[in-house]
Amino acid sequence: MPPSLEAPRVLAIANQKGGVGKTTTAINLGAALTAVGETVLLIDSDPQGNASTGLGVSPNMRSKTLYDVMMDDLPIEKAIMETALPRLHLVAAEADLSGVELELGQTARRAFRLRDALAALRAQHRYAYVLIDCPPSLNLLTVNAMTAADAVLVPLQCEFFALEGLTQLLRTVEQVRTSLNPDLEIQGVVLTMYDRRNSISGQVAKDVRDHLGDRVYDTVIPRNVRVSEAPSFGKPAIIYDLHCAGSQAYLRLAREVMSRERERGAAPA
Repeated sequence: MPPSLEAPRVLAIANQKGGVGKTTTAINLGAALTAVGETVLLIDSDPQGNASTGLGVSPNMRSKTLYDVMMDDLPIEKAIMETALPRLHLVAAEADLSGVELELGQTARRAFRLRDALAALRAQHRYAYVLIDCPPSLNLLTVNAMTAADAVLVPLQCEFFALEGLTQLLRTVEQVRTSLNPDLEIQGVVLTMYDRRNSISGQVAKDVRDHLGDRVYDTVIPRNVRVSEAPSFGKPAIIYDLHCAGSQAYLRLAREVMSRERERGAAPA
């Protein structure tokens, strides 16, 4: 099925805090988008490589990775791998990515390495969406992702300090928009790990919606054992257990992401 977009929309999935469901969202949103007919490339830019592992790509299978693309000017097409889902492809990560900041030093256009690498891919109209799973820090890899992206999607855990961390991330987005990528926008904030039995979850969700309004997706991702188990089997949740609450939530999120893109005029209705 051809992609619904004229050119890929590039979304950086970012939050400088660890353990907020960022990689889980990258994997499962990518899988859910393919389930509703889109073609997706997931770029793993976290040196831990959890998104790659979660899609069943073990370290010994990663012959060409994002490191080769960013450091050795390997055309990104040569680093793309297939996954168990026919319309979900991957550019894997490896531990060497952790040295990119030091290795690039003050190299010219060091913040544009990923953007430059994606330029040829954008022209091919091969994918509807490119999702970039960012590391849990605001380092050069995250800046590269935001510089390459059209928009940022922010997973936000329903916990007490959620808004505090979000403020720092939004400040970084604004800095990137001012100095590197004037077209960057917030695609949306998705509340993750929501536990309806916990009053804190409900209060945080209310506070975030009061603070950010319609930037926050209607879809909320619940705490779900099946979603937590799926990466250990190298599968997205919708493959591991399509009918669990988490899988169904990510399918709703995929439709909401697509709806927001249509509203922005990025995709035909």
